[in-house]
Amino acid sequence: MRTLNEIYPTVPIPLTHRNIYELLIAVLLSAQCTDERVNKVTPELFSVANNPNDMQKLPIETIYQIIKSCGLAPKKSAAISNLSKILVKEFSGKVPDNFTELEKLPGVGHKTASVVMSQGFGYPAFPVDTHIHRLAQRWGLSSGKNVTQTEIDLKRLFPKSSWNRLHLQIIFYGRQYCSARSCYGLSCQICSTCYPNRKKPIKTKKA
Repeated sequence: MRTLNEIYPTVPIPLTHRNIYELLIAVLLSAQCTDERVNKVTPELFSVANNPNDMQKLPIETIYQIIKSCGLAPKKSAAISNLSKILVKEFSGKVPDNFTELEKLPGVGHKTASVVMSQGFGYPAFPVDTHIHRLAQRWGLSSGKNVTQTEIDLKRLFPKSSWNRLHLQIIFYGRQYCSARSCYGLSCQICSTCYPNRKKPIKTKKA
């Protein structure tokens, strides 16, 4: 935490958005897709519809044509349309502010709900993506059997007040210094400091 706070004293939210609905859609799109790609796609999508009422009126094919460069675009297009209809019908067009209701929405799993709760509502959460899952293993913070266990381990180790900031710091660090195809637990600042005698590269257990 000390090292990450020194490197990243401030942590911007990677996905561009202007309201919580836009954040929800952007996070949904980020599955199997880079944040950079999502940020290129969403301006056009949100210029057409940036709220559930407008989005539900769009044909799924129209949504697809805009987001087709994102992975899993056919499924995501349907999910965006369907969750928008549910938000209008059941939640007066507002994104629910709790895990239970968020995770019932089409295309919204626990990780997506965690990001929305953390970055949208400021609720303490620790979303675990591939970067965090990988680094938790390299840093000896989790057994890494699956993302669920990794999240439990990280929440146990770090104070709740740090979760929203820390999960972003780890993501940025993983992209910049300890990526999947470099370091391997041997050369970055944190890996070499925590494990100076480590000789063999760490093989990540995929979630």
